Amino acid sequence: MVENRPVLNIVQHGLLILGAALFVFPIYVAFIASTHTAREVGSGIPLLPGGEFFANYAQVLGEGLSSAGAPPIGLMLFNSAVMAIAITAGKIAISLLSSFAIVYFRFPFRVLAFWTIFITLMLPVEVRILPTYEVVAQLGMLNSYAGLSIPLIASATATFLFRQFFMTVPDELTEAARVDGAGPMKFFRDILIPLSRTNLAALSVILFIYGWNQYLWPLLVTTDESYYTVVMGIQRMANAGEEQPLWNLIMATAILAMLPPVAVIIGMQRLFVRGLVETEK
Repeated sequence: MVENRPVLNIVQHGLLILGAALFVFPIYVAFIASTHTAREVGSGIPLLPGGEFFANYAQVLGEGLSSAGAPPIGLMLFNSAVMAIAITAGKIAISLLSSFAIVYFRFPFRVLAFWTIFITLMLPVEVRILPTYEVVAQLGMLNSYAGLSIPLIASATATFLFRQFFMTVPDELTEAARVDGAGPMKFFRDILIPLSRTNLAALSVILFIYGWNQYLWPLLVTTDESYYTVVMGIQRMANAGEEQPLWNLIMATAILAMLPPVAVIIGMQRLFVRGLVETEK
């Protein structure tokens, strides 16, 4: 039963507006700072837009911040996009195939294989990052897109989620596909993947943001500026050595870095929500 009391509605909307304001205020301050000169930002946080919007964004997109050793933001955004898309596609592909094999094929040590994958969830990143770096260095993948993305494309979480979903697919559907003459890969391609559409969308959004926000791994495997990601670029701009950080340009970079993940979430919002809450097949 839904209560319709005016006072309760006012309180609910007030709390909602307060929560939204607390969430949006830091982003608002970052945007406002990106429209002022460095001197204006350094003298105090402004709360109204300035007149340097086009100049600041044109500088970070075209020239970057050479004093901080950072290339133009356009190149770093491209590197981040390549890394995030490769990680997302790789994790989804490997997880789908491994889950399909674990659920629908009978082979020795099948359960042991799944639990071996699952146990990797409990390994902290710090435990495996140095051995992974050693392997990548020996394979000559430092300062490359392959080195940025391939070591991060295995996902025990996605494998576990797809396994749980495939186990809920009715056996009658599998039998019907077999009677109709569908082989394993045709069943996988024409039935399981379409059924997993909402799960794929939800995981894709989460994995894209995961790949986009990677900081430690790109910092280890890249020393060439042409492979810097945008998160690395923001950190290098903020640590400008003996010079004062140009916070107006740093905030402009941060605003630009937020746009691709926000666009992905908005574009896939409906499927993302359905993928998180849907239980019926």
